[in-house]
Amino acid sequence: MSKWNLIINVGRCENCYNCVIANRDEHVGNDFPGYAAPAAAVGDSPIRILRRVQGTAPMVETTYLPTMCNHCDDAPCIRYAGDAIRKRDDGIVIIDPVKSRGRRDIVDSCPYGAIVWNEEQQVPQTWIFDAHLLDQGWRQPRCQQACPTDVFEAVKLDDAAMKQMAAREGLKVLEPDLATRPRVWYRGLERWETCFVGGSVSAKIAGVMECVQGAKVTLSQGGELLATTASDGFGDFRFDNLPRDGGAYRVEVSHAHGIAWRDCILGESVYLGELRLLRTEETVEAGAEAEGRETPLSETV
Repeated sequence: MSKWNLIINVGRCENCYNCVIANRDEHVGNDFPGYAAPAAAVGDSPIRILRRVQGTAPMVETTYLPTMCNHCDDAPCIRYAGDAIRKRDDGIVIIDPVKSRGRRDIVDSCPYGAIVWNEEQQVPQTWIFDAHLLDQGWRQPRCQQACPTDVFEAVKLDDAAMKQMAAREGLKVLEPDLATRPRVWYRGLERWETCFVGGSVSAKIAGVMECVQGAKVTLSQGGELLATTASDGFGDFRFDNLPRDGGAYRVEVSHAHGIAWRDCILGESVYLGELRLLRTEETVEAGAEAEGRETPLSETV
């Protein structure tokens, strides 16, 4: 049987909040019996936009992550709440607005924090995939309809086809270790989960400090080469998809104008700053001057 899934394109979210506003426009003050009680005008939204800022100026990346009810196939909230929450045949999870009245305890049953408490109605509520609209023939929820950057994509597929699509397109779910089998998938989630190491290459050319394009830049760890790239027209380089708290790395730069290196310990994404190239003889000389330092020609970040 075909079931609803939502795919979220992480890199496309610009934090415009149209999805949040559309959801509140749909539900605040509007009663949909069997689906949801009227949402409160003041209170937490069942759709949230999380923010992550990586790096430092001038190499900064901000990522926005929309989150909501995952409509899990093995939902902890259903196991906890009994008949107050049901799972529809099409995969959508519904908190019964009548049977759940007064059940504030249900809020804490979701490990994703996707259930909010409606103080006005005294009911727990979540994002219902706009099931009331889908049942009327709509093909997409309000969040998808209102998004100007195509962050959301609702698809209705059988489980085998969805599994194939996820494998083919590299789709992931949040907190897979929870084993809740979510029906909300993320494209490009590595942008949220991983880190980068970047920097800028420069050299003194004809007495003027210039950006260096085309310098060979390598990333290694424990003496093992992990990746190679080249500096761009601004002298910038960047290594992506590194694990958080990945430990110690070394960045080495080589070019006709000289060499440089920098060590860093990666906890979060880091911009190494300017790596100034030195000629071989300058390197030896600088190394002699820096004798006794742990990292010649470098600062540990």
